Amino acid sequence: MLWLAPHPLVLASGSAVRRALLESAGIPVEVSVADLDERVVEAQAGPLSPTEAAIRLALEKALAVATPRAGQLVLGADQTLALGQTRFTKPANAEAARNQLRNLSGKTHELCSGVAIAKDGQVIFSHCEIAQMTMRPLSKRFLDAYLQAAGPAVTTSVGGYQLEKLGIHLFERIEGDHFTILGLPLVQLLGFLRREGFVLA
Repeated sequence: MLWLAPHPLVLASGSAVRRALLESAGIPVEVSVADLDERVVEAQAGPLSPTEAAIRLALEKALAVATPRAGQLVLGADQTLALGQTRFTKPANAEAARNQLRNLSGKTHELCSGVAIAKDGQVIFSHCEIAQMTMRPLSKRFLDAYLQAAGPAVTTSVGGYQLEKLGIHLFERIEGDHFTILGLPLVQLLGFLRREGFVLA
C-alpha cells in the first residue's frame, strides 16, 4: 500500500473524474461533498484572478468539510476557465453551452485547476496549475452535432466540454498537464503527500 495515513482521503467534491484519478493512483477516497454556493464565496472575496478564484474555492470546500473531521485530510478542488479577462462557469443549459463554445471557438483559453488540503480546520496545502487550450474554429453543423451527442454532460463542466470524452473533438492544440485539464493537479498533490509522509516516498 502506498497510502500511509490512518484514514482515507476525504474528497470534498462530487466529481467522479477526480475520485477516479485519486483511486487510480492508489489513494483511498471517502466522498463528502461540500455544501457551498461558489458564486457567494466569490462575491464575498471580491475581485479575484482565475488562479486566485480556483484556489479560494478549493480551500473553502476543503475547510467546509474538514472542520468536523478531526485528524482527517480533506481535499478541495476547483477549476476556472478564462478567455482573456472573461471568466466562464458551468453553462446552465445546452443553449448557454452553445454560446460559450461560440465564444471559445478558434481561440486559446486557460484552465486553472486549484487544489487544497485541510486538516483540523487548517489549510496545510494549496496549489494551482494552468493549461492552455486552443480550440479549433467550430462550424454550426459541428456544434449542433456535438451538443446533441454530448447531451446533458455539457452542463456539468466549465466551458461546456469534457476533454476525456467528446470534448477532445473541439481542440487543435493543448499545452498543459493532462491531470490539470481534468481538474486535479495530481503530480503536485502527490508531491505534497509524499513530503508530509502520507504517501510512501
